[in-house]
Amino acid sequence: MKVEIQPVWKQVTPELAAELTALWRDNRVSVEESRADQAVCVVRGEDGALCGVATATVKVLPRLRQPMYYYRMFFSPLLRGHQQFLPVFQAAKRVLQDYNAGLDKPESLGLLLELENGKLGKAYPHAHEPAFDAIFIGYSPRGLQLRVSYFEDAVLLPPTPVRAPAVAARDGRAAGAKPAQTHTRHGNGRS
Repeated sequence: MKVEIQPVWKQVTPELAAELTALWRDNRVSVEESRADQAVCVVRGEDGALCGVATATVKVLPRLRQPMYYYRMFFSPLLRGHQQFLPVFQAAKRVLQDYNAGLDKPESLGLLLELENGKLGKAYPHAHEPAFDAIFIGYSPRGLQLRVSYFEDAVLLPPTPVRAPAVAARDGRAAGAKPAQTHTRHGNGRS
């Protein structure tokens, strides 16, 4: 299948946003409204119709404490199975890397991928995958492989502060408060 990959990062028009919304809706994919504005590259078939999109938004994983683009890709059923994952991924990474290279301070060190497609995990079983320069870093809370692909010459930024975990409201304590002492009465009358 012959396709055209078009970079659209920071250039999403209202018309393209409407096309993306229709692509997701027609394929019964529920996405947030802002997702169209996160488009990095779109994929068009020979007829010019939209059949795929790569999106990215900045996210900081608590363990990494570095900003990464949380990268997602959607292909319509017509595009699936046509070996387009790698070309689209590489095009999107180039677009995002070039964008960050032009900033005074990069907003991201690279791409963060959560592999929802089990076939991808099987196709790329190594901890470091040179084919798409992605490194396995663990599993997401959903049990999916997490990988990162750093931009060329990426330099660590100061670590993003870690938020203190909120204390569960079920016991009525304020965040950071010490638990109230409880007394249990035993058979001998002492607590």
